[in-house]
Amino acid sequence: MSNWLERAWQQGSLLLWVLAPFTLLFVVISGLRRWAYSVGLLKSVTLPVPVIVVGNLSVGGNGKTPVVLYLIELLQAQGKRVGVISRGYGGEADSWPQWVGRDTPAALVGDEPRLIVQRTGVPMAVGPDRIAAAQMLLERADVDVILSDDGLQHYRLGRQVELVVVDGERRFGNGHRLPMGPLREPVSRLTSVDLVICNGGTARPGEYPMQLQPLPLRAVDGSDRAFDADRDIVAMAGIGHPPRFFTSLESQGLMPVRCVPFDDHHPYTAPELRQLTPAAETLLMTEKDAVKCRAFAQPNWFYLPVAASLSKDFDGALLSRLKE
Repeated sequence: MSNWLERAWQQGSLLLWVLAPFTLLFVVISGLRRWAYSVGLLKSVTLPVPVIVVGNLSVGGNGKTPVVLYLIELLQAQGKRVGVISRGYGGEADSWPQWVGRDTPAALVGDEPRLIVQRTGVPMAVGPDRIAAAQMLLERADVDVILSDDGLQHYRLGRQVELVVVDGERRFGNGHRLPMGPLREPVSRLTSVDLVICNGGTARPGEYPMQLQPLPLRAVDGSDRAFDADRDIVAMAGIGHPPRFFTSLESQGLMPVRCVPFDDHHPYTAPELRQLTPAAETLLMTEKDAVKCRAFAQPNWFYLPVAASLSKDFDGALLSRLKE
């Protein structure tokens, strides 16, 4: 997503009206597709275990992956055997679906799946066809609930619970559908989902507020090396909305001398990152970035893990819907 387009979606620009015919086409095609599923012309596939879809209405980083990590811990605490599926966006595998292990390269299956498995160790399969990914998951692992990281608009996948994560700061931008605006579906879609999480900002009625809590800084190379707070920091982020990461650092008193945004899912190389920091500076990145950089990490590279914080009310609501 270009920086100009994201700013235009949030702040407005007359140039966006050039994209109006493409938005109309997108609305018609996506509307017809959803209608076909609603009347039975296209069939959803019901899996033998409950499916919880964690999705969003808008493109860009809204905080789905921290929610998935939170749900894994919540469900495991209830004795559930949790498996995860995802599209594997950014992965360059020659065939799909793909199994995700702790050592599976992020370049093969995508950075977010690698992060999820590295953090939790849950069984996970990825691929553009989420039904095929789920079938691989059920064949290889003993699971009794499946989390789908994204996939709200993947209507072929039957689901028991739909959960939408909303960016509490950016909300829905200009309210237009792609490509004039950031929306994949209209805001009215929120009335038909089961739960809405507001990540940051101010939650609106019916939304469950969520905050991202920082965890201790860790060395990208996996060592126990301590973070040196006296060195200058260069911050980088290749996520859907890099400013959120940079702001979070400043709120913790970590004041970067330079902030470098990259495109979401950027395929980093050792030379380009080594150029960012002289030996006297520390390179600080997100955990999503770190899973792609560990193989060539330098001693002065660190990352900031985060954990989602949600209320007991949300926990109860989610678990009650899962029992229905």
